[in-house]
Amino acid sequence: MAQVAKVVNVLWSWFSRPLPLQRVAVLRRAAAAFVLIDLFVLRPWIAGHGLVPTELHHPVLFARLLGWPAPTSDIVVLVQVSLVACAVAGLLGVAPRLTGALTFGLYFEWVMIAYSYGKVDHDQFAFLVALAVLPTVKDATLVNESDSESAGWALSMIQVAVVATYFLSVYAKLRFGGIEWLQSATIARVILRRGTFLAEPLLDVAWALAAVQYAIVAFELASPLMLMRNRWGRGMAVAAYAFHFLTFAGVRIMFWPQLVCLLAFFPLERIPRRLRFRIAAPRPSPHSTRGPENGERRGTRLSRERSRSSRSRRKPLYFLGSPSRRANPC
Repeated sequence: MAQVAKVVNVLWSWFSRPLPLQRVAVLRRAAAAFVLIDLFVLRPWIAGHGLVPTELHHPVLFARLLGWPAPTSDIVVLVQVSLVACAVAGLLGVAPRLTGALTFGLYFEWVMIAYSYGKVDHDQFAFLVALAVLPTVKDATLVNESDSESAGWALSMIQVAVVATYFLSVYAKLRFGGIEWLQSATIARVILRRGTFLAEPLLDVAWALAAVQYAIVAFELASPLMLMRNRWGRGMAVAAYAFHFLTFAGVRIMFWPQLVCLLAFFPLERIPRRLRFRIAAPRPSPHSTRGPENGERRGTRLSRERSRSSRSRRKPLYFLGSPSRRANPC
């Protein structure tokens, strides 16, 4: 029991480590902005599911458990309009906890509408977790520079969800493809379907295709290193960004929600602090001795010249000697 209690204390201390509230405020706005981009740029085709015949509707597990019916055009429009209103309010910081909770519920319904007609993307998991936990943090504003355990818990949950997305994808590969997936033609098929000029040369090098698949699995297995609260963890998060950008450059596949959630690993609180510092920084007066190019250097040079000129004005009195010597030169 003592060992179990020790493990529980370690986990609790990791999840409840105080983190900046400003990071939560910035991440809320990033999530709200992505919701709008997702609705109108990345996946506008979801809105068309309200016009699809109900016979093609095959609800996913959560939709079946909740007993949600097939969406009609009126339901889809209502969800979309409400989601836009809540996302805009969250982006502006209006009642962030209330609008954040409503955004989570509406976006969850939007995802159910999207994936009840075919393929299910696994990159939405961490983003849904982010939308669910961010509204639980109070007093998270862009000007509140304090730390909070609730902020640490919310950000830690997002980080764990990001790592789980990578790590569990290895399980999915082995579950459906077995260990033979490492030597399969999965990457070759993807390149043939949607490869760019950067990836097409790999089709002529069989060992390179296998090496890419081994590298993908190795990265996903090493993804828990991102949970380390040091430079190694942040380095793994940077490597995750590099992995996604290389994937997009090679086969035009990007996990956009995952990119948003990866921001939880970085010190986003520096953004509002630096912006406030630049806005509040005093600007030099046009009559000031400080110039925009050389700053203090110009003022220092002028002060030195003034000091030198004052000393030169006093030198003749010194060489003439004292008044008594001038009165009696002998």
